[in-house]
Amino acid sequence: MKLHLAIEELHRSEDHLVTVLRSMSDRHEADHEVFHVCRDMAGWSRQHVAELARIGRDFGLDLDPHASGDPGLLASIRQRTSDLLGRRSTPGLLLLADLRHLYREAAGTSLDWEILAQSAQGAREQELLDLAERCHPQSLRQARWANAHLKVASPQVIAS
Repeated sequence: MKLHLAIEELHRSEDHLVTVLRSMSDRHEADHEVFHVCRDMAGWSRQHVAELARIGRDFGLDLDPHASGDPGLLASIRQRTSDLLGRRSTPGLLLLADLRHLYREAAGTSLDWEILAQSAQGAREQELLDLAERCHPQSLRQARWANAHLKVASPQVIAS
């Protein structure tokens, strides 16, 4: 059985998603919706990382329960850059690029949850299936938010 591989890959995907969300939040601090929603969604992924690390032990994995997505010193640089860019016309294009990137990362993570759920169901691993059923909807919400925000922002940015 290779469930440990699916858990490990999903842990990596969620950890990376924390980084993407925190970076995006820091770059778009001037846009309060983006800033706060990305922070909230990073919290979801951070929790997913911890839960995957916990359940991974049952499958012989030693995964870090703490997300590595805290940018630290880079956060202050990104925030300063965000403040400076907030006064120009290019932050809209940066936002579109970031939303596209976030959508792709969140959609990939959602697929990883689907793979894990299907595999857990096939292997009759109820605890793993329960975890997937709790966490996967949040990954879907992350992708849907990025997609919806792209639909709202793109006409404004491209037409201006």
